[in-house]
Amino acid sequence: MTQTLIALGLICTELSLLAFGGGNTILPELQRQTVDIHHWITAQEFSALFALAQAAPGPNLMIVPLIGWRVAGLPGVVVTSLAKFGPSSVLTGVVLHLWGRFKDRPWRRMVQAGLVPMTVGLVAASAALITTASAPNLVCAAIIAASAALTFATRLHPLIVLGAGALLGLTGLGQM
Repeated sequence: MTQTLIALGLICTELSLLAFGGGNTILPELQRQTVDIHHWITAQEFSALFALAQAAPGPNLMIVPLIGWRVAGLPGVVVTSLAKFGPSSVLTGVVLHLWGRFKDRPWRRMVQAGLVPMTVGLVAASAALITTASAPNLVCAAIIAASAALTFATRLHPLIVLGAGALLGLTGLGQM
């Protein structure tokens, strides 16, 4: 159990310091570590925990404490929460202080411009990972594609689309 907690802490600390562009940018590496390398959970469990975390109020990265809970119970929640949210919070405070001091420097604009495509790529990789893990069959893939198309093409509230997908899931359509 201690080795698992240490591994969880190290993974979450590392990811905490690498989360450029928001927490969702670390999802591919979080999934790789927890599913592919350590085999603590399956890809489907990761996807389900992600969906649960997104439905819950609070930070958009509540999946981290949920993984901690699933892997190591309450000690896992404490370790993953502190390791994920602590280092990045401290680093953000320090960087914001320094960033304000250099607001008129030309290199600051270049750094910001360089971070934009990197962040977009990381967010796209996260979306691809969650979509792949959530579509174990063609029917689920079609539901995901239809949901994405509806959300992008109409002004429907995302909760309506989410509810429709849940109803389709309750019919057993996704089990085909």
